[in-house]
Amino acid sequence: MVTMPTSLPDSRTEPDGSAVVRVLSYNVRSLRDDTEALARVIRACAPDLVCVQEAPRFFRWRKAAARLAAMTDLVILGGGATAAGPMLFCSLRATVERTEDILLPLTPGQHRRGLATAVVRVAGTRFGVVSCHLSLRSDERHAQAGMVLDRIDAMGVPHAIVAGDLNDVPEGKAFRRLAGRLQDCRAVRPWGDDLTFPPDAPRKRIDAVFATEGIEVLGCGVPAGLPGVTAADLRAATDHLPVLAALRVPAGR
Repeated sequence: MVTMPTSLPDSRTEPDGSAVVRVLSYNVRSLRDDTEALARVIRACAPDLVCVQEAPRFFRWRKAAARLAAMTDLVILGGGATAAGPMLFCSLRATVERTEDILLPLTPGQHRRGLATAVVRVAGTRFGVVSCHLSLRSDERHAQAGMVLDRIDAMGVPHAIVAGDLNDVPEGKAFRRLAGRLQDCRAVRPWGDDLTFPPDAPRKRIDAVFATEGIEVLGCGVPAGLPGVTAADLRAATDHLPVLAALRVPAGR
């Protein structure tokens, strides 16, 4: 039986050099909704890393992303138009080793997809991070899930975190492909609420945070009820609910 934690641990560095990090996954719908509400939600979650989907991709997209980063006291790692929408933000707690934006193969008639990736260090830890937004088509989505796993293998890191809008439910093939190799953090240690879409009356869990084995999941879920996160802001911010995870990453280079 899984015990649901009553609160989510804060970011911290452990005496052994391991680090508790907060990771937020959020589809922001190109900042077309209430950006002030969105910023309030992100700030209240106090994330070390934010995996964004549907970041601005067109006219003055860098300026729009920089404004959100400034509003939330975060730094842009990479992504955006150069990754076809996924983007990574981080707090000053993270030191960036390298970043890479990946464009996935284009299926004619479909939206281009990509991955925003980075290798970061926090305290005595080193790990990879991937933000993804998978296809609406089942066959393409399943193939893209495999490409996410291949990218983790190619990053050369001891641990990795994947977060994003999967456009798939836990019973779906793409979701199950990721969960077959990675920990589905919500399933391992549920905290907060479960369903992520749509925000006003959520019916599906299509947004998720995953972690490789060896990372300890301390809690994961929609941060409804977290101090500073209001139901009104969650509804106004964008068309998805965010997923927040607290993870303990082992020390190691």
